[in-house]
Amino acid sequence: MLNDTSSALSLLRTRRSGRPRDLVEPGPSDSDLKEIVGIASRTPDHGKLAPWRFVHVAKGDRPAFAALLHRAYLLSNPEPSRPELEAVDRLANQAPTLIVALSRPVRNHKIPVWEQELSCGAACMNLLHGAHALGFAAGWVTGWASYSDEVRQAFAEGDERMAGFIFIGTPALPQEERPRPLIDTIYSKWSDRA
Repeated sequence: MLNDTSSALSLLRTRRSGRPRDLVEPGPSDSDLKEIVGIASRTPDHGKLAPWRFVHVAKGDRPAFAALLHRAYLLSNPEPSRPELEAVDRLANQAPTLIVALSRPVRNHKIPVWEQELSCGAACMNLLHGAHALGFAAGWVTGWASYSDEVRQAFAEGDERMAGFIFIGTPALPQEERPRPLIDTIYSKWSDRA
């Protein structure tokens, strides 16, 4: 068994979100995407329910996706400004690769829905790790489109919910590191104070 902890730790220490608007070609190939989704599937999943799935919106389908976003946006904003519509177009067309992440918990199961939703988030994180491991950058975003019933209905089966949009590509600009929380603010030791 390969135990290259230094490269694994380096991968984990250097992963960061890429701004979707700054991601350019090349993006992952079809075989890369299958590997990335395979990595995403290696997530904690109590009950082996796979309460998540991923939908690839191919480049050729981006115009139809943009039209969907326009229809959805107009339902909530019947008189949008030109900049608003341009932002909708940018959302639809940024980055070479777009994956829609869906949460699909199994209802009325002994595994609580909350655990299944956590598993979906972990699967999305693993997808980001997989993209990074293959040399790409990825950005996971939500925003208005993730909460639009019109958009959800175009992707979801049954009562699935949008977990967000994951954009993947190659950074056009050097990626800046963002501030991370101080360890002492997010980590502590429990003690019985009774």
